[in-house]
Amino acid sequence: MRGYIDLMKLRVVELLLVSTLPAMVLAEKGLPPLGLTVATIIGGTLAAGSANAYNMVIESDLDKLMARTSKRPLVTGVLNKRQALVFATLIGAISLIIFWVFTTPLATLLSFIAIAFYVLVYTMALKRRTAQNIVWGGAAGCMPVLIGWAAVTNSLSVPAVAFFLVIFFWTPPHFWALAIKYKDDYANAGIPMLPVVATKADVHRQMWFHTIAMIIASIVLIQSAKLPLWSLAITIVLGLIFAKQMMALREDSNEYTKVAGKIFQWSISYLSLYSVLLVVAQLTI
Repeated sequence: MRGYIDLMKLRVVELLLVSTLPAMVLAEKGLPPLGLTVATIIGGTLAAGSANAYNMVIESDLDKLMARTSKRPLVTGVLNKRQALVFATLIGAISLIIFWVFTTPLATLLSFIAIAFYVLVYTMALKRRTAQNIVWGGAAGCMPVLIGWAAVTNSLSVPAVAFFLVIFFWTPPHFWALAIKYKDDYANAGIPMLPVVATKADVHRQMWFHTIAMIIASIVLIQSAKLPLWSLAITIVLGLIFAKQMMALREDSNEYTKVAGKIFQWSISYLSLYSVLLVVAQLTI
């Protein structure tokens, strides 16, 4: 049982779901029905877990080469590929059934697209071929926002797209900060993550670009959702703190990797705090 749970990468799933509930609250302009919320969270957990399980099946050869992934169930032999494949397919199908029965057709379609995109586009087509893999492949991680919105309204809108862009631009600096720490792992596995194939200056420049774009998208979301002015002020403060973390990432620093780790941790805090801010701001209108 532990092996099957590990296949789902629930820590990653938890981070993805942080953005689902705020999207539902914004779409509903208040608290969405409890049953709908529970169905969306469960369906989203199973959908993301399915994609992650497929990812482990496809990358089991690479996972053996990296210390960070050396204890995954297919590497240790707790499960075999057939078991993992059946499990991934089963929970993926269950997730789509849940979305179809309890939410909306659009949410169901978007969930299917998210699974297919992560497996086919990111894992199979991009990850081993381009240093921009996480930029475009990371779009799958933005889908919970659209899924949550569609589960409520069976449609999408400007705030939904703005929220999508917040996560889209947040993902590269978040993941590249982690990739700096595990640069040698990725190099050993032959995965061209940006910190492996680019100079520190180029990595820093691209992280800055996405950070600034994320802050802009965060502000646009607050305005397009017509949230209170105080929430805009807090958003700007959170963005400035993120920028301050980025400024500490100096190429010639002896603590370069340590600072990158702090950026990774703060990126999680940023997304969590911003998501809470969206919920509180919407409920206080």
